Amino acid sequence: MPDAGHAGPAWRWRRIAEDAGTGRADPIARCLPFAMMGAVAIVDLAAGPEFGYLPLLALGPAFAALHYGARRIVLIGLIAFVLCIVLAAYDNVLGHRQDNLTLASIIGVTSASALAGARRQQRERELATVRTVAEVAQRVLPRPVPRSAGPLLIAVNYTSAAAEARIGGDLYEVVITPFGVRILIGDVQGKGLGAVETAAGVLGAFREAAYDEADLPGVVNRLEKSLSRTLSGEKFVTAALAQFGDDHVTLVDCGHPPPLILGRDGDLRLVEPEEPSPPLGMTDLADAPPRPYQVPFSPGDQMLFYTDGVIEARDDAGTFYPLLDRAGVLRSSEAEQALRDLEADLVRHTGGPIADDAAMLLVRRR
Repeated sequence: MPDAGHAGPAWRWRRIAEDAGTGRADPIARCLPFAMMGAVAIVDLAAGPEFGYLPLLALGPAFAALHYGARRIVLIGLIAFVLCIVLAAYDNVLGHRQDNLTLASIIGVTSASALAGARRQQRERELATVRTVAEVAQRVLPRPVPRSAGPLLIAVNYTSAAAEARIGGDLYEVVITPFGVRILIGDVQGKGLGAVETAAGVLGAFREAAYDEADLPGVVNRLEKSLSRTLSGEKFVTAALAQFGDDHVTLVDCGHPPPLILGRDGDLRLVEPEEPSPPLGMTDLADAPPRPYQVPFSPGDQMLFYTDGVIEARDDAGTFYPLLDRAGVLRSSEAEQALRDLEADLVRHTGGPIADDAAMLLVRRR
């Protein structure tokens, strides 16, 4: 399960973005309405009434609509109204036609700004509720993975997408079965609660099949049968399955990005199948079912499983994240820290929150 207590770089970027929308993160922005009214008052006192700066006092409630709610906007508008009366009396123009128009303008701008501020706060509350429900829904799907299983050390990291992105269907699971440690990582096509529902179905089917089926093709067959009852149209699920033996790993890849092996000797490579297989939900289109393949996995080696949110993360120039070039950050002695280092490097590459959820699962052999 994604570590809810881990406030990674992506979460910090998200908090900064949310704070910017409410004005909590920028004291200068909060003070801007008062600074504008103060500047207008000083200029009017210095220049005199003939230049007519008093209508600019309406900028106070206008800027307040960007950061404050309706009550504070009305309060700021009231300050602008009183300040206008005081300055008009000082300039001996109180009650003049132009001054009356200025007061009317302040009232009108304050009313419109208060309505805009109220609607903005309502939308922010609704969006916050949707985000919370979506995040909770996606985070309760995977169960906590075991941190160790025999000679294997396991760590998981889940990097949430940008606040504007819709919830996705990234999934993963680790189970200890009589046939060995089995792992599933996948990504449901599409976004929204429909993707989450599909992810829940895949995880449920895998948790049953992993204990019952003697080999990974049998597990894939069970997953395919389960999805055939729920998927519609051209929907599909990319997935990678692994079973860890004494000195090797058996893999089945169903249209998913291939795992990355980091050898103890410094060897670094993607372990791709000889014959690519279609994703789950589309295996009927293939001439043959997905075939398992084996790769050596010796003491000191580690294998990284990930979703496409990692390799499809782009920087400002549109360049994809170069996972092979950056995999050296996984050399930390602690598996959890290694994934945190990779997450931090991923966020540095994008320069901010990533556009899609990214799940990473690291397995090390002691």
